[in-house]
Amino acid sequence: MIKDFHHFKGNDLSRTEKIQLKVVELILKSEVPDEKRENSIAWELKHSAGCCQLGRILAQKRKLDIELCETISVLHDIYAVIEGKYDQHAKKSAEIAMRMLEDSGDFDNEEIRIITEAIANHSDKQIRTDKPYVEMIKDIDAFDCSLYQNAKGFYILHKPKEIYDEYVKRIRNVRKELGLDEKEVFRE
Repeated sequence: MIKDFHHFKGNDLSRTEKIQLKVVELILKSEVPDEKRENSIAWELKHSAGCCQLGRILAQKRKLDIELCETISVLHDIYAVIEGKYDQHAKKSAEIAMRMLEDSGDFDNEEIRIITEAIANHSDKQIRTDKPYVEMIKDIDAFDCSLYQNAKGFYILHKPKEIYDEYVKRIRNVRKELGLDEKEVFRE
């Protein structure tokens, strides 16, 4: 039977769509105004949606579980979505994600472990692992940010050179993986 496309409405949402919808609702209903946030509400919407879409694409390219990649991607900055701050946001996001996933009842313990491990480690772009979901979200986060104007200047100002260089390597690798020009790293 063919299902009707639901546009995130109704009771027929998949488990990952429920999480995505929850994140959008948290962003839109945030009581932390833009002037008190490190990034705007518009940024949080765009970045979470962009990362989720990139998660779907890279999951297919890398033969990873699409639902896990969607969920990791949309939840990786959930602490910043809720609190408007980024200090220790990877670890704090993993804690919030764990509660959300457990409360949903839609994810088993192993899936929650994989998702929260990736989220907890996504800020350590300079550390390479043999864990595909951890590497996937590091790559997605760096690549999505590279698509916005002035990201290069932000990273040069706020990251030590060796960490900035790792962002550049990750972005170039994703661009190559997607068949894009590797010489273009940041949108100017």
